[in-house]
Amino acid sequence: MAGYNSAKFDIPLLAEEFIRADIDFDLKKLRSVDVQVIFHKMEQRTLSAAYKFYCNKILEDAHTAEADTIATFEILKAQLERYNDLENDIEKLSKFSTHNTNVDFAGRIVYNDKGQEVFNFGKYKGKTVESVLERDPGYYGWIVNNEFPLYTKKVLTAIKLRKFNSKI
Repeated sequence: MAGYNSAKFDIPLLAEEFIRADIDFDLKKLRSVDVQVIFHKMEQRTLSAAYKFYCNKILEDAHTAEADTIATFEILKAQLERYNDLENDIEKLSKFSTHNTNVDFAGRIVYNDKGQEVFNFGKYKGKTVESVLERDPGYYGWIVNNEFPLYTKKVLTAIKLRKFNSKI
């Protein structure tokens, strides 16, 4: 089997469908080629590579604050010149350059398609945070007392307090 992004999308989807249809699906027997993985392994995805691609320059002193900042600015200018559908507008560029809908930086809580905060891991994955905290208040304590990022805990606490304060 071969595809683009097939290791993360097509093959897991196909495996689920095979299982639903009672067809034996053994990953150990599968040989697959994901050309996206080859692309990402073969073509650098670094600031230096982007600087070369967009500005046709070699990034001297890479990983120093000044050089990286200047290169990033020059890349953005070059991207705005290259891509006609990009506008030099912070709101629009921010929206365009966002890959995910994370509520917290770690992606443990994300927005669903209705704009609601949902858990993105564990037994409550896909469930709204508010409904989980209402149904299983101990889940909050489990997260707060375990090794989750502090910002995730902060976001979770804010959601809990928002719900609590709305009842007052």
